[in-house]
This record gives sequence, structure tokens and C-alpha cells, in this order.
Amino acid sequence: MLSPVLPLLLASSVAADTAVSRAEAALSALQTWYNGETGMWNTCGWWNGANCMTVLAELALVDDATWVNDTAKGVFANTYAVGPKANPYPDRHNETYYSSASKRSVDASLWLDGSYDDDAWWALAWIAAYDVTGIQEYLDTAKGIFESLSNAWPSKCGNGGIDSDYTHVYVNAVTNELFFSVAAHLANRASDRKYYIDWATKQWKWFNSSGLINENYTINDGLTNDCKNNGAALWSYNQGIVLGGLAELHRAAHNASDLPTAKKIAKAAIAALADDNNVIRESCEPDDCDANATQFKGIFIRNLKLLHSVAPDDAYAKVINASANSVWNNDRNAANNQLGVVWAGPVGQIDASTHSSAMDALVAAIE
Repeated sequence: MLSPVLPLLLASSVAADTAVSRAEAALSALQTWYNGETGMWNTCGWWNGANCMTVLAELALVDDATWVNDTAKGVFANTYAVGPKANPYPDRHNETYYSSASKRSVDASLWLDGSYDDDAWWALAWIAAYDVTGIQEYLDTAKGIFESLSNAWPSKCGNGGIDSDYTHVYVNAVTNELFFSVAAHLANRASDRKYYIDWATKQWKWFNSSGLINENYTINDGLTNDCKNNGAALWSYNQGIVLGGLAELHRAAHNASDLPTAKKIAKAAIAALADDNNVIRESCEPDDCDANATQFKGIFIRNLKLLHSVAPDDAYAKVINASANSVWNNDRNAANNQLGVVWAGPVGQIDASTHSSAMDALVAAIE
């Protein structure tokens, strides 16, 4: 069974203190959790694993070191082959979605677990793997996952969007942002780009008018049963995913008209989430972040960086760099380079989720 750990451990012993060397050291540490038998990272969950894979891909895209790229490609191949055995609910979606996904040359249904946000995280992970490798099966898997999600349109609110999962009882921000982002990402990679531009445009129009974005341009967790903003927590990832989607849609459609809204959301998020040193924090810190919330901040930073790539802003760069520096200096176990949940420090809870999330900040700082 493939074990993409040894070359990482050897490579991490060299390098000056640079943004690249920090991210490489973090990758070495991340891979100590990788389980070649399951294709996942021990100590974190199914959807977190998709984000572990995504940050590995993001590093491979900006680091030309052979061992980094070989490790990434090895992980992708191994996870693609054995990862579905870790799917916690492989049959928890209805037959309509299963059939739609499995009509493709690849069986995307292997990556569905009935939670539409989980499904979308895996779509984005396979898109990231495609970006590194150019392997068509990875992109086809993401397209198949998107097909299953599109069959859930419209949501229980009736005029658009999708529900959070197969039970159709809740309309939340994260699932709808992800559906939008997957469509926008595919628009820049799939041959039938207009199809995905149309879906992304339609979904963004719905999301922007849904009430999920409040009057302060921050995004609450979801909608009430009567389809109003529920005023629930301002999680960092909900502020970020939409930024990446808007950046990808801008690239695909060459339309800058939505970038001012993206800027308002990004600036509002920074005002709500950054501390006095420009380091991103989560409201559950330091001791109340569950196995989901430990992943959120890295997702925000990853997508803020994506927005920064199409609409540069010094405020974004300041937050990315401050967060990365603080992770390395204040939230790292120096003995093994494992990274914790509180980026401002001190080092507390550490697992593959906290580590991969913090690694997102290190990777974002490379450029």
C-alpha cells in the first residue's frame, strides 16, 4: 500500500525559514496523520479529509519541489483508489442522485454521503487534484458530484438554492456557497463552460438575494423555516467560500460587476474576525471548537487569497501574512511542526484538522 510519508520526513529537515519552507514543514507534519489504508488523515473526519487534500494540492501548485509534487500525486492516486471505504454514509442519498452521478464514466456516487456540503467539498478537492495532475478522471468525478447536487435544486425555500442534505429540512449558507463555488470552478476547467457559468450565475443571483448576507455584509449560518436569515453564528468559512466562488466566476465570465460585493463581504469579514494583530480567530476559540469548526479559518484564508488573486487589496495581504506568521510563531509545536486551532496562540488542541487549516494560511502566504 502506498505510503507517501517517508520522502516528506526526509525533506523537512532542510530549508531556511521562508514561506515555502514553512509550508513544506507543515506538509511533512500533515502526512504523519495520513493513513494509506483508508486514504484519509487520522484524527479528522470525512469532509475534513477533502480539505486536507485540497491544501496539499494548493501547495503543489505554488511549490515546484519534486518531492512535494510527487507526494501530492501519490496521495491523490491512493485516496482516489481507497478513499470511498471511509465514506461514513455511502448509501445515505436517494436513488435519483445516485443514478445521475453514476451515469458518468466515473462513479461519483462513491463520494456522496447525503450531506450536500460534504459532497461539494470532495468536488472541490478533486478539482484541486485535477489542477495539479491534469487527470481527467478527477475532473469527471467533480462534475459527477455537481450533477448530483444540481438535482437537489431548488431548495425548500422554493425559488432556488439547495438544502443542506438529503432530509431537506434546512437551507444553510455553506452548502449553497459550495454549490456556487463548484459550478464556478468547473466553468474554468470543463469543456462545457457555458453550462457551468449559467449555473454559477443563477446560484449567485439566488444567494445574493436570499437573505443569507445580512445588512453588515457578513453571512449568517442559514435560513429559518420561513426562509429568513436566522441570525446564527458568523463562522469564518461562510465568509470565505463565496469569495472564492466570485473570483472563479469573474475569471470564467469576465464580468467584474460582482467584485464590489465580494470586496464588501471580505472587508466585513476581516472587521468581524481579525484581532488587533490582523490574525483571524473563530468565535469558539480557544476551547469550544468542535471537529467542524477547527477547519473553518483555513477555508476563509484560502478563499481570501483566491479573491486577492483577481482583485488585489493590501488589507487581504495583511491578514494572510499576519495569520501565517502568527501560526508559525505562536501556534506551532516546535518539536514536530504540528499546528493548533488558535492561530494567535498559545498552542492548544492539535489534530489533522487544526493542522491542515493552519497550513492553509502558510500556503496562502507563499506569494
